[in-house]
Amino acid sequence: MRRPVGCRTAREGMAGDQQAVCGRSTLSLRESRAPVTSPRIARRLQRAQGQTESGSIRAIRWQCSKRTCKTDPMEELSRENSDGKESGGGLRGKRRTNYTWAVWRWIALLIFLAMIGCDVNAALEQVSQARHLSADLLVQFTKAADAANRAVMADTDEASLAFAREAGQAKEKVQVDIDSLKPLLDGLHYSDEGRLLQEFVNRFREYCELDRRILDLAVENTNLKAQRLSFGPAQEAADSFRDSLKPVAPRVPADKWRVEALVATAVATVREIQVLQAPHIADADEAVMTRMEKSMATSEAAARNALTTLSSLVEPRSQPNIVAAKAALDRFMAVNQQIISLSRRNTNVRSLALSLNEKGKLIPRCEEVLHALRDALAKRGAVGTR
Repeated sequence: MRRPVGCRTAREGMAGDQQAVCGRSTLSLRESRAPVTSPRIARRLQRAQGQTESGSIRAIRWQCSKRTCKTDPMEELSRENSDGKESGGGLRGKRRTNYTWAVWRWIALLIFLAMIGCDVNAALEQVSQARHLSADLLVQFTKAADAANRAVMADTDEASLAFAREAGQAKEKVQVDIDSLKPLLDGLHYSDEGRLLQEFVNRFREYCELDRRILDLAVENTNLKAQRLSFGPAQEAADSFRDSLKPVAPRVPADKWRVEALVATAVATVREIQVLQAPHIADADEAVMTRMEKSMATSEAAARNALTTLSSLVEPRSQPNIVAAKAALDRFMAVNQQIISLSRRNTNVRSLALSLNEKGKLIPRCEEVLHALRDALAKRGAVGTR
């Protein structure tokens, strides 16, 4: 059956409509790709596209119509999308930058805390060293004072010299501790402890000057040497004098008692001199020693007078004994003169007096400062700087 001319089936009509629509769409797209030159063309494109265009394209076209732009709307849309991506990327970059800064801040904080920890550890170590040095300072000073006292009390030159060297070594260690402790206290800013250390330094300087005088006197041991002479050569000479006079005999029997009396007088006067030697050695008073020396001179004169008288009363065979007695008396008086000279220098007595008096007062003051310094450092906290 033939179709009437000009009639189309429904399918063909639909196809034609679709083709017409597609044709318009194609035309619209072609027109959309064409440059927009006027607001009238922009409005025409909006009507042609209808619902197929998005709101963003319409906004772009409207902006282009206002500017009478000649840019392709699709290119403008692509540019807008790229700007959005760039803005999104910028946001992510900003976030990444903020995160990086946060990480660096944490790293800086950790480094700062580590530095603080190192500073605290260093301060603790310095405080510990300062405490050790202050304790050793007290120990070495005590050793120095004790060795110096033993040098004064020593009974031989060798012992005095040994103790004096020991005291000198201890004082050197004290000075080493002072030199090591002072920069530590300065670095820790311990002003009170630094003041105590300086006070000890001043007193220790005074102590060293006094101790040098004492040790110089002590090592001479003039009193001990005088004492050894009195107990040794002087005693032997006095005994020889006595033994020389024992066998003498009078020339005539009537002079027997007189001879014996003269012998006793001579021996007694020598013993008087010998007795005065000990207090002369021990005494430090110049006036007292002068009186003792006068008494010794009187006794010597009495002994020599007795020998002169005996020389005329004894028999000839006793004359050699008188000569021997005179020689023994000369030896005794020579030794006695050495004893007096050594005793006059009085090094042991003077060193002992200085140790008991001036040094005895100075040592407690030094130890008091050292105890205060040690206690002050013991009370210090972990850092405790000022």
